[in-house]
Amino acid sequence: MKRRDFIALLGSAAAWPHGVRAQTSEPMRRIGVLATLGSDDSEAQTRIDLLVQSLRQLGWVAGRNVKIEIRQVGTEVNSAHTYAAELVALAPDVILTIGGATIGPLQQATRTIPIVFVNAPDPVGAGFVQSMAHPGGNITGFSNFEYGMSGKWAELLKQVAPNVRRALMLRDPTSAAGIGQFAAVRSVAQSMRIELTPVDVRDNDEIERSIAAFARTGSGGMIVSAGGTGARRGVIIGLAAQHKLPAIYPYRYYAVDGGLITYGPNTLDPVRRAAGYVDRILKGEMPADMPVQAPTKYELIINLKTARALGVAIPQSLLATADEVIE
Repeated sequence: MKRRDFIALLGSAAAWPHGVRAQTSEPMRRIGVLATLGSDDSEAQTRIDLLVQSLRQLGWVAGRNVKIEIRQVGTEVNSAHTYAAELVALAPDVILTIGGATIGPLQQATRTIPIVFVNAPDPVGAGFVQSMAHPGGNITGFSNFEYGMSGKWAELLKQVAPNVRRALMLRDPTSAAGIGQFAAVRSVAQSMRIELTPVDVRDNDEIERSIAAFARTGSGGMIVSAGGTGARRGVIIGLAAQHKLPAIYPYRYYAVDGGLITYGPNTLDPVRRAAGYVDRILKGEMPADMPVQAPTKYELIINLKTARALGVAIPQSLLATADEVIE
């Protein structure tokens, strides 16, 4: 094409009606993602991949009409505030946060940008929303725990290890989830004559020292609560195996990584459903009018390979009710 013909073509394009030009490209929207698990975590990557896939199915394609900014906390808990501030500074149209520990930092950073949370316990009690039906502010999403179900962990521990008289409970003492779950487990454990001892999960050295000291006295087991333990699950599961401690964990991916038994809500389905909330917000709906949704089912997963290694005989009645048995 000759130069003067090319210039003429540009001139005619400039003269096109605005509506015609707009059809050639879609406006770029921006989504922030703040996750508790680190970028090197397999469960975290599965969640991000599922989110991107679910958004694509709703018409939001990364690089075409949406840009997704991702920050992942991992074991560096203090970085949650830094990452929250970074995402808010980017002025995204909506922020999706995966995990309860990241909601508070985001709420402190913005009261205007819409936030959708996933896998967060007791959002009403924590002060994130006014009510489940009517959140009332800039935050809504999907909760994952009713604290009362945490007592089931003590029941399961007694079922797989009837001789257990003492149990460590690993928890995050700085979160409402850690406090609420401990209270629920303790009430059930007392009725089963299990002495429950809380252990904080602030760092790996503290976890290792506590578990090693506890294991020396015998007749013990472990209950690993949700919140603050996911990023350190490799260490925790390894120590349970090393010290031959039967242990109960909160989510399926702990069993996939070698944990004995898990009981808790599915962690992936809410991510898929949250993509629908993000879509609705991008299309103009307000979080204040979108109800917080609770889990509809809890899953029981048993790792038989780990059971054999620990010398634990899983009752047939429990195997029959399991949602999944990992061989």
